[in-house]
Amino acid sequence: MLKIKTIQCNMLAENCYIVSDDTKECMIVDCGAYGDAEEKYIMDYINEEGLTPVLHVLTHGHFDHMMGARFIEMTYGLRPIICERDAELYKRFKDDASSIGMDTLDEAPIIERCVNDGDEVAFGDHTFRVIHTPGHSKGCVVYYCAEEDVAFTGDTLFRNSIGRTDLPGGSMFQIIQSLRMLTQLPDNTQVYPGHGLPTTIGYELASNPYLDR
Repeated sequence: MLKIKTIQCNMLAENCYIVSDDTKECMIVDCGAYGDAEEKYIMDYINEEGLTPVLHVLTHGHFDHMMGARFIEMTYGLRPIICERDAELYKRFKDDASSIGMDTLDEAPIIERCVNDGDEVAFGDHTFRVIHTPGHSKGCVVYYCAEEDVAFTGDTLFRNSIGRTDLPGGSMFQIIQSLRMLTQLPDNTQVYPGHGLPTTIGYELASNPYLDR
């Protein structure tokens, strides 16, 4: 069974997730940690739970979701996994972060692996399928575990809303197509978004104006 810890990071209130199972291995999703206090909170949780981080996956390449990538690399030796369509966006995170006053001296770590639709990532006893969901950015992906009916949706799907499409690489047409794919997941699928509260596919179908089947 999965245990999911949500840690809100940086001034954009980005959700970093630490996902573990009974093996005590864990996957870190979108580490946006900014500053010593947030980094310490993540380390303390991992230490207290006795976890071994083995993956750092990114749902997309926007800077608020990977501000902590260098910290994860230096602390746990993990380089990030990201969709290849967002690799260039990932590499320019310093400039994008500086544009809103989030200065950092850290360079983005070398990408460990690029993934595409249908690929898989695994830790412990669990496997997650990569679902390519462009619209918020060209390389947005969802990590979905069918065994547990859990999906980490990044900035594609939020509770009662969706990610913005007016940034470079965004497309309202594409995100609507991506959302239609996500509605094919079971209604009881637990959705953990990049910002805000968790939800389910069923709840979003009933209440989110952007979703239908």
